[in-house]
Amino acid sequence: MKLQISNLNKTYKKGAVKALDDFSVTLTPGVYGLLGPNGAGKSTLMNIITDNLNADSGEVLYDDKNIKKLGKDYRSVLGYMPQQQGLYDDFTLNRFLWYMAALKGLKKKEAKEKITQLLETVNLTNTAHKKLGGFSGGMKQRALIAQALLNDPKILILDEPTAGLDPKERIRIRNFISEIAEDKIVLISTHVVSDIEFIAKEIILIKEGKLVSHDTCNNLTKEIENKVFEVEIDKEELKYFQENYRVSNLYHNDKKIIVRLVTDIPPENHNIQSVTPTLEDLYLYVFETGK
Repeated sequence: MKLQISNLNKTYKKGAVKALDDFSVTLTPGVYGLLGPNGAGKSTLMNIITDNLNADSGEVLYDDKNIKKLGKDYRSVLGYMPQQQGLYDDFTLNRFLWYMAALKGLKKKEAKEKITQLLETVNLTNTAHKKLGGFSGGMKQRALIAQALLNDPKILILDEPTAGLDPKERIRIRNFISEIAEDKIVLISTHVVSDIEFIAKEIILIKEGKLVSHDTCNNLTKEIENKVFEVEIDKEELKYFQENYRVSNLYHNDKKIIVRLVTDIPPENHNIQSVTPTLEDLYLYVFETGK
C-alpha cells in the first residue's frame, strides 16, 4: 500500500499566497507526523489528500492510481478527523456515529459492532446517549476520532487529534493510534510534538508550503547534535537570552536559572552543558528563525 503525493502546488488569493510549493512525499503503512508552524500548508495538504480541495497542479496517487479517478473507491478507504469541531449539537453521540456509519456505507451489524468498540476505545461509552452540544472540547475530539475510524480506513488523516485532551486521554489515544497503524497509513498534524515523537516512524517538516525534511525522528534530531545546550544564567540575564536565543525550556535552580538553548553558537563565559536533542528542539531550530 502506498500514497504518493507528487509535485502539489496550491495558491490562494489569485496566486498571491502560495500554500503548497511543489510538495512531494511518499507514504507507506505507519504513523507520520506532519509538523510546521501556522500557515505552513498543513491543512491545505490534508484537504487535498482527503479530496476536499483541488490542487492547482500535481497529483495524489493511491497504489499508483489517481484519487480523482478512484472517486468513491478511494473515499471508502479514507478516514478523516478535521480540526474544526463541526458537530451536530442536537445529536446524541450514538446517533451521530450511526449517521456517520450510514454515510460510510456500513451495514447495520457491522456498524453496531464498530460503534460499541470505538466508544470504549475513546472512553465515551457512558456518554453515548448525551447530546454533543453538551460535550467538552476534549470529548468532541474523541467523538471525531471515533467517526474517522468507523470504516476501518486504510488511510487515516488526523488534524490535531489530541487537542483538548488531558494527559491520560492523550496517552490512551496515542497508544491506540500506534497500535492500529501497522496496516494503515496514518498522517497526524499536531503542535503537541511529544504526541508523535515516539510513535511516528517518520516526521515530515513543512515550511511555507515546501518540504523541509522527511526522515525518522532519530535521524532528524541527529542533525542538531551539538546544537542544544543547558546554560546556567543569572535571573537578570533571562530577558537577553529569550530575545537572542531559541529557548526551549527553563527552570530555576536556587538563585540561578537553567535555560535550554537551541543554537549554532553557544554563549561564552557561562556554565554550559551539551544535551541530547529532542524533536521539540528540532522544531525550534527549523521554524523559529532570526535567532
